[in-house]
Amino acid sequence: MNTTTLRSADIGEILAHIPHRYPFILIDRMEACEPGKWVRVTKNVTAQEWFFAGIPVESRVMPQMLVVEALAQSSGALCYYSGLFDAVAKPIIFFAGIDKCRFGHPVRPGDQLVLECKLRRTMRGVVKVSGHASVDGKMSVELQLTAAIRDMDASAEAVAVHNAANRDA
Repeated sequence: MNTTTLRSADIGEILAHIPHRYPFILIDRMEACEPGKWVRVTKNVTAQEWFFAGIPVESRVMPQMLVVEALAQSSGALCYYSGLFDAVAKPIIFFAGIDKCRFGHPVRPGDQLVLECKLRRTMRGVVKVSGHASVDGKMSVELQLTAAIRDMDASAEAVAVHNAANRDA
């Protein structure tokens, strides 16, 4: 571990920095992070997850799009720990796109999902990240994500102006 690698962070610390809450928080722990470069996050998948409700035990597989969302949340943690939220008063990160997405090994109850994201590029509040999700070293999802960091207050004001303009039309 080099001197710029951060210590691990539990769910309490993660929740202090990203807006997701139960039931849609899909990461449990940040294992390691080198700000501005990469993050490694884990998700312990249990049989009690909300998305398994009503599915027979032998058929339970975590939906792949939720693995994509877990990678997006991991990217949000990377952005926070990299200082990318510092330039904005009340930051919010918008998931803007997916490229080169590949699906592989299924994720089942009892698995520990390892989510690794690498910061590829940042420019004017737009972030490009490559992500890799795996279980026991087997690739579950690989992709490239694009996200936009904006000010929550400015975003809410823009929506209010848009709604008022549409109401008057």
